[in-house]
Amino acid sequence: MIDRILPLFLLLASNIFMTFAWYGHLKYKATPLFVAILASWGIAFFEYTLMVPANRMGSAVYSVVQLKTIQEILTLVVFAGFSTWYLGQPLKWNHYAAFALIVGAAFLMFYE
Repeated sequence: MIDRILPLFLLLASNIFMTFAWYGHLKYKATPLFVAILASWGIAFFEYTLMVPANRMGSAVYSVVQLKTIQEILTLVVFAGFSTWYLGQPLKWNHYAAFALIVGAAFLMFYE
């Protein structure tokens, strides 16, 4: 069971790091772009230290397509929280509807 769950937690944690790397600097637009790029690279390093093991371990129990689908769903969940909590940009009804459609598509990815 741990071989199925641990990759999910690693993917979740890596997505948190990557969301901060990609979008965290938007809260600090006065910071020079070069500094934002260097900070993002530094954060992304930690994302990779989680993502690579997650994919290695996860590929033993999930297909690569399933891993990517899991990663995308986690990305949306993390980003939805990040957008609201960190950037102060709450989601609207149409965002939730779009996410629901993506979750439906993910269901089909795992349907045998």
